[in-house]
Amino acid sequence: MAAVTTTDSLTAQESQLVEWIEAQAKERGNAVISVPEDSDGAGYCFTACAWALHEVPEAVVIGLPAHMGPVLLDAYVDRAAAGEDFETGRRYVDFFEGVSVTFEWVAKGHYPEFFGSAFLIYPDGDFPALQLIVATPDGHWPWSPSAPEGFADWQPVLTESGLPESWTPGVDGV
Repeated sequence: MAAVTTTDSLTAQESQLVEWIEAQAKERGNAVISVPEDSDGAGYCFTACAWALHEVPEAVVIGLPAHMGPVLLDAYVDRAAAGEDFETGRRYVDFFEGVSVTFEWVAKGHYPEFFGSAFLIYPDGDFPALQLIVATPDGHWPWSPSAPEGFADWQPVLTESGLPESWTPGVDGV
């Protein structure tokens, strides 16, 4: 797979990252980039090359234990690349046993923060992206009034409003 970007204007470090992303994509079908938790918020991870290789939206997951995010994203890319459609607002219970997952479209304004390295592959930011939102083990979503305190901060919803926008919780979605 050739990079969508040109390497002429990249730094040595950026070129190395593009090479790593491309190698991961060739080997695994996508690359997963992990960003650790810091004083500004929860750790997260995101895909790169899912759109370029499979024409499935890139994806991000926020606030999961470091070892779980890549597993979830790999399952999403594998299943989507095999033809499974993922609907926003639908509850999926088969990604992790006993833990529900749903999807929401990511607002473009969140791309620079949550898909930074993907801009090395898509310099103009022209790719669709979904957020995989994970409920607590007892079924609470970040927007639920009964969600644990701070859960919405730990797993923000990456829409313009910070709430689901392509569906309405309890009406036409989870």
